[in-house]
Amino acid sequence: MDLGFDSLTVFYGLVAVAAILGVEAVYLLFSNTQDYRTGVNRRLELSRKEPDRERVLVKLRRERGLGAGEGGVAALAWFRRLVVQSGIRVSAPRAAAQILLVGIGLFGASVYGSGSLALAAAVAGAGMAVVPLFALVTLRKRRQAAFAAKFPDAIDIIVRSLRAGHPVPVAVSMVGRELPDPVGSEFGMAADEITYGADIETALRALQDRVGQEDLTLFVTSVAIQSTTGGNLSQTLDNLSKVIRERFKMRRKIRGLSAEGRASAMILNLTPFAVFVMINLVSPSFYGDVWDYPSAPYVLGGALSWMFVGNLVMRRMVNFKI
Repeated sequence: MDLGFDSLTVFYGLVAVAAILGVEAVYLLFSNTQDYRTGVNRRLELSRKEPDRERVLVKLRRERGLGAGEGGVAALAWFRRLVVQSGIRVSAPRAAAQILLVGIGLFGASVYGSGSLALAAAVAGAGMAVVPLFALVTLRKRRQAAFAAKFPDAIDIIVRSLRAGHPVPVAVSMVGRELPDPVGSEFGMAADEITYGADIETALRALQDRVGQEDLTLFVTSVAIQSTTGGNLSQTLDNLSKVIRERFKMRRKIRGLSAEGRASAMILNLTPFAVFVMINLVSPSFYGDVWDYPSAPYVLGGALSWMFVGNLVMRRMVNFKI
């Protein structure tokens, strides 16, 4: 039976697939020959180029905005904490240029859409304030989720190291060598701070401030209590690791059970806009005849406000705190 395939086309397609697989094989061959330890996290990557651990620590702190003048203005402490916990390594001039580009883009789009310079300036100003904050909050949430996923492994490494007879600073430094970012570099910075004079509790409190993940508070408190009153720290941390893993599993189960609600919310959000675009394509005059009515902006604003309220209700229905 003739399926209508040209043999020459099939041959060229197979050659293209073979070429892609060959390139991938060469890439994997050479990438696997690299030293794995230097690619684990940012701290080890810098350590390969700079053997002085103190300079590596200083550079990491500068990348995170933790250099001189760390105190800053008290009113902006929350913003500075947000920047540190987001983990970005963008310099101030580059960040300012990116924010300026966002403002210029919003200004141009607003002028094109409305024709009003005052409205465009207001939209650009609001966008230059809101968009960076939204990006920082999103990056912080993503980074804290990545930290939470690897944090039980970090505790397990510390527990095994303590049971082998190592002190806590050595166990913390082992996490910095073995785990990827963000856990590896954060624990590595804590280990370096302990090496250069900070006590264990101070270094771990600084680690907690840099990350801001809720489970980290339990770990820091456990180590702080053990350092002052004594006790079986390995057993305490082992139990803590099990509790964190169970909480993580419960969150995943809840996320799976609420997947239908999130999908419904997404469909309900997209449907009005999809219908609006389709009606405009089929019959442009359907909405075009009412845009000039004085009540049109109020009706549109009311509809968007009700959508916002509905989104808040649906978000409360599918989000649970564990």
